[in-house]
Amino acid sequence: MMVEVFVPIIAWFRVVFVEQFNGWILLGFLAQACFTMRFVVQWLASERAKRSVVPVAFWFFSLFGGVLLLIYAIQRQDPVFIAGQGMGLFIYVRNLWLIANEKKAAVADTQ
Repeated sequence: MMVEVFVPIIAWFRVVFVEQFNGWILLGFLAQACFTMRFVVQWLASERAKRSVVPVAFWFFSLFGGVLLLIYAIQRQDPVFIAGQGMGLFIYVRNLWLIANEKKAAVADTQ
């Protein structure tokens, strides 16, 4: 019967999403939501400008979400996840650093 096919799938979802749910899983979902917001921010800014735009908020959401995901990955002891999030943090910080330097230079040029 067709319902029998779904029984192991439903059982798996119960284990993954209900039985093992704890504060770390909640942190992981919060981190993923923050990380996803960077794409929403970038998309809305681009739509508003009618061209591709990467606003500063994109980099802050990237950094905040990336740090939370790294903490989550370390707790899960997942080397692939740790390496991916860890390396991304350098890019996010570097872009924020470049933006800050650009703003400082623009202020210095106007004085």
